[in-house]
Amino acid sequence: MKQKKRFTWRLVGLALLAVVAVAGAKLYAAGYRQVATISIPGDLSGGFDISWADSVAGRYYLADRGTTSIDVIDTKHLKYLYSIPLAAAGNGVVAIPNPHDNPADPAELWVGDAASNVEVIDLSTNAMVASISTNGVARADELAYDPLDHILLVANDRETTCVMGVCTGGAPFITFISTENRTVLGRITYDGQGTPQVVFGDTPSNHGLEQPVWNSKTGMFYLAVPATSANPTGEVDEIDPAGQQITRIFPTTCNPAGLVLTPRQRLVTSCGDVISVASGNVLTTVANVGADEIWFNPGEERVYFGGFQAIKVPIVNTDNDKLVATLTVGVINPTPPPPSQTTHSVAADSENNFIFVPVTNAGVKVYTDRRRSIDEDD
Repeated sequence: MKQKKRFTWRLVGLALLAVVAVAGAKLYAAGYRQVATISIPGDLSGGFDISWADSVAGRYYLADRGTTSIDVIDTKHLKYLYSIPLAAAGNGVVAIPNPHDNPADPAELWVGDAASNVEVIDLSTNAMVASISTNGVARADELAYDPLDHILLVANDRETTCVMGVCTGGAPFITFISTENRTVLGRITYDGQGTPQVVFGDTPSNHGLEQPVWNSKTGMFYLAVPATSANPTGEVDEIDPAGQQITRIFPTTCNPAGLVLTPRQRLVTSCGDVISVASGNVLTTVANVGADEIWFNPGEERVYFGGFQAIKVPIVNTDNDKLVATLTVGVINPTPPPPSQTTHSVAADSENNFIFVPVTNAGVKVYTDRRRSIDEDD
């Protein structure tokens, strides 16, 4: 029955696309609608960073910089539950259901923070149970988890400070951490000494190591690097968690930040490059996307791009790598007030296909495809 529904709705989707094509219209937010705005303390007026959706637990976690906490939302009932305090402002977030290879142990939330630590939250008590230093001087940022080896990768992207083209301080690096015993296993430093040398800009958004993802088929991490001396338009690095080394480098065309793994062993970057894992080649580049964090939803087999032009969330179909919709989630320069709104983060619950988009000065906005409500009527 499920397969029949999927097939039916693919036909419906094709028919809708055909109608729109004939009409000469653009597919902006076609088939999607906003279903909620979830208010949270401060409504993100102080900023936020990465978010994570745990579809099994039915929870959405957001690093709220303004309140130095993790905001927790019930993804089934679309309501704010509570906030978990952090020792320092959070950046990257990942929920790990079985971090110690023992099903009896509680799930944990691992958070990279502004003090160069990875904070570990016991989700059965919402208490911090460990703070693991990456031994850096700047923030520990985005994370990815290897459940096979129980290894977490975290990137310190801002160890170097650049002003007017002059860069000082250390080099950015990634750290490997065992989730079983919460110890640092090793580090790769991007200093050009046998590793890529990161190229920096003068603004915080142009710093050097971005979103990582783990691939169960290859057993490797993949890391988006916006620019290096060898590849000024960026690269994706394949990283062996066991050997703690870079095994392959895939040049990109458009300075990537976000990165996800999609079906058919494709890597999709936030700036639209679609890369074959097997060959390392860019197969195509999707236009009119561009973002910070991006999210692949296996429930719809689509990629959501957080933060295109600050208030838009493009959506790409992985069947054909085509843009199918662009959600407008806020207003940059409203007249008169309320204040300006931006976003750069997105995640989705693959069980119900709710898309969660944090928006400054608004809260967390929730969107869904029309197909969901029709399926419920069947």
